Amino acid sequence: MTQGSQPIYKIKVDKNIYVTMRDGVRLAVDVYRPDAEGKFPALLGMSAYGKDLQVLPLITQRKAAGSLLWDGPIEAGDPEYIVPRGYVHVIGDVRGSGDSEGEHIGRADPNEAPDGYTLIEWIAQQPWCDGNVGMLGISYYAMYQVKVAMEQPPHLKAIFPFEVHVDADPTGVIGQGSWRIYSGRPMDPGPNNGSGMAPKNYVSALQKNLSKEEFEELQQERLKDPDLIQYSYFWSVARYPFKCPIFADELLDPDGKYQKSQPMQLQKVKVPAFTGGPLTSGWIDGALELFNRINVPKKVLMVPPGTVDRPWRTQHEELIRWMDHWLKGIDTGMMDEPPIKLFVTGANQWRYEQEWPLPTTKWTKFYLRTWNRLLDEEPDADDSEPDCFIQEPLSMTTEVKSVKYTTPPLPQDMTVIGPMAFNFYAAIDQDDTCWNIRLRELDEYGNAVLVSPPQQTDLADCWLRASRRTLDESNSKPWRPWHQLKKELAKPGQIYEYNVGLEGISHVFKAGHRIVVEICCLDTVPGHMHLCSSKTTLHKIYHTPEYQSHLLLPVIP
Repeated sequence: MTQGSQPIYKIKVDKNIYVTMRDGVRLAVDVYRPDAEGKFPALLGMSAYGKDLQVLPLITQRKAAGSLLWDGPIEAGDPEYIVPRGYVHVIGDVRGSGDSEGEHIGRADPNEAPDGYTLIEWIAQQPWCDGNVGMLGISYYAMYQVKVAMEQPPHLKAIFPFEVHVDADPTGVIGQGSWRIYSGRPMDPGPNNGSGMAPKNYVSALQKNLSKEEFEELQQERLKDPDLIQYSYFWSVARYPFKCPIFADELLDPDGKYQKSQPMQLQKVKVPAFTGGPLTSGWIDGALELFNRINVPKKVLMVPPGTVDRPWRTQHEELIRWMDHWLKGIDTGMMDEPPIKLFVTGANQWRYEQEWPLPTTKWTKFYLRTWNRLLDEEPDADDSEPDCFIQEPLSMTTEVKSVKYTTPPLPQDMTVIGPMAFNFYAAIDQDDTCWNIRLRELDEYGNAVLVSPPQQTDLADCWLRASRRTLDESNSKPWRPWHQLKKELAKPGQIYEYNVGLEGISHVFKAGHRIVVEICCLDTVPGHMHLCSSKTTLHKIYHTPEYQSHLLLPVIP
């Protein structure tokens, strides 16, 4: 491995430079560049979190330590590392946020990608730029990169979208992630905590695109939903959309009647891409989905849980080596390395691969059985009766009911690497519910094994609304169910098949340990709440020779 560029330059800063977009709106960017004569390649990072926050000299605990001061939105990278190595680092605010002008229209603002195109081409023409432009950053910054790359600006030469989400399976379950990210949750060690966005002029896409009468009719209908009323803080956002326009749009149009999500045209990405993230929170799915759907030079790096920190200062060595290769023409040896580098939890070692899923995968079914067993043997005649749980709504109880299925102690270590799925048959006595599926490892004492200390034990935690069970067969694979944007209420008492895509995994289950699958319909811990049913509901889980409910694992021999 060859090292990337070394730090030799001091830094010069130009604050609040305004760049005019195609429609006349001006976006604010800060330019951190080498304090030297000459032209340099440039790296652009854009988000709605506020560009000044990105360079705050913050020293904090790692998120894995449950830090109260951990601030999730500081994700643009470190100019003090990047610029001395001969790069211009441009950090800006998307329209409608921070110091930029204009309005931001909903979660999928149609202006973001064209704005990125304009910014790339503007940067390439500046006297301090040599015409080679890349993009960087994690999470919001990562998704922004992919959207801009699909626009194919001529001077964009490479991207580094770490912790990227691409298309999301339309499972129909609404979480409060948008609200937390928008408004911020300081001093909260829960998911998505931090300072939040810097909204200056965010507007509801529904209010923007519907007439006043249409919007008010839609709003009044939704405000009567007993599920929504149960969560007063959700209902309040639906009633007062200005509190969080992007979350209000989700609440008011849960079935996508007015806002139909369009699959990302990832085949339009024509520049080299380095992606990856930690082995938690579904990041592995986004990174490998991007990897599989783009036909360009590409790399994936999946790192141990809890090691991608904020402020984002990790993976900078890989960033510089990647950009040196594509923007400076320096052979850093990166393209001689395997395209996929995975950390394997449980074994605590690195693994190098060429494709995903791994070609040696042995797809293995573990079947739900009577007496709460999870076995690799199919159900027989003794498995005729379903397992049941009755869940009262949160307005009546704090107890979360569930059923669990557990393997016997594993006779030897079992390596599981790849996407997973949980396919099960169930009936309910209402017309809808939320299914929450959790996967854990238990040690020899029956304690859940920590995946990301000090508290995360779930290897997977995934949701599906019963009424959104219909598969999109053209986009589904056995290990990756994909659902239609279609609502079909359940007939009480009728048995349906449900297919839940679990988060990808790279893990070794230890000999003597057990695997447990838990099925419930409510959040089991406070923090990241989902919009669940307000009705007391009986859930029946079937596991018979006819209804072979099972967990599908990618076992590596």
